[in-house]
Amino acid sequence: MSARIALDPIRLLAEARELLADTVQLRRRIHAEPEIGLDLPKTQAKVLDALSGLDLMVETGEKLSSVVATLAGDGEGPTILLRGDMDALPMTEETGETFASTVPGAMHACGHDSHVAMLVGAARLLHERRHDLRGNVKFMFQPGEEGHHGAKFCIEEGLLENPTVDAAFALHISPNHKSGTLATKPGPLLASADELYITVSGQGGHASAPHLATDPIPVACEIVTALQTHITRTVNIFEPAVLTIAKISAGTTDNVIPEQAELVGTLRTVSDKTREQVLASVPRVVEGVASAHGCRGEFVVERGYGPTVNDDDFARYTLDVLSDLVGAERTVEMTYPAMAAEDWSYVLNRVPGAMAMLGVCPPDLEPSHAHACHSNHMRIDEDAMATGIAAHAAMALSYLG
Repeated sequence: MSARIALDPIRLLAEARELLADTVQLRRRIHAEPEIGLDLPKTQAKVLDALSGLDLMVETGEKLSSVVATLAGDGEGPTILLRGDMDALPMTEETGETFASTVPGAMHACGHDSHVAMLVGAARLLHERRHDLRGNVKFMFQPGEEGHHGAKFCIEEGLLENPTVDAAFALHISPNHKSGTLATKPGPLLASADELYITVSGQGGHASAPHLATDPIPVACEIVTALQTHITRTVNIFEPAVLTIAKISAGTTDNVIPEQAELVGTLRTVSDKTREQVLASVPRVVEGVASAHGCRGEFVVERGYGPTVNDDDFARYTLDVLSDLVGAERTVEMTYPAMAAEDWSYVLNRVPGAMAMLGVCPPDLEPSHAHACHSNHMRIDEDAMATGIAAHAAMALSYLG
């Protein structure tokens, strides 16, 4: 890791603020036309247009609408990757913003519109300071973060090569952090996320004679409680797991015992060890409880993202750089991970790096009362994006100084 250089935080933040008006406008244009998944042609076009005129080597994805732009500094040196995800969520916006989504059933409810806009701002700021860079900056604009494994596909298409990426940094906004604050921690920052599907099969019959049927519904209910007990009794509390059954489906009417009950849930862990332990033991619980009542239990898992684990050294380095930029009072070392998940985990599995959280709580709310990411009422304080631009730039300038 390169040694930190002395940053001029006042100047850097001022340069970022000069870019804020354009950054806000880009964020709002993206917000009004959200796209979902891996194919985001309108968003990609907005990014390419915003980067035009800069001396960057720009590549677009073959199987997805990604944009990877590389800025070469004046001297030889390592390469740092900066990330902005571009996709929206399948939900209907209810914020009342003047620039609200014009696409029914799609909304930028996780702040990816601001991630893209801040990264474009950082590209412009660093382009003006390219003579201070000894190495390269790769700007990663990726689709498909919301469950579509976009980062994985970007890596498969050569994201971390030509030039080889040596370090990586990403920001994620948080309406539940005070606006303008920056927060991260060494080690696990975010959880894994796996989807769980359980089917309990019995024998249908008349609701008046359950003894002549094998009712799967109470068995399904018992499996829910058995799984909660199993987690609390077998998982190390210091490497936690959260298992939630969020949906139970069974039956068609009031006087018919159905043949099947279906359960859908999620498993979140902050270590691969705990993740594999739970995924191996849950089928035993499902099959055992079902068998005890004369039913058949089946378990299927759809694996999602692994834990997002910051490199210890790089996370501490990040905290130092961000503290130099905004001051110790606005830099927070988190004490525990959040249980949300991120496909940034694919990058951190390959490259030393970190993710930090940028507080964007709207000025009319307290952080504890702000609508969180993935709420259709989620709003942000756009003024905080100037801090995000400067944070990206500070990481690159420090690492390549």
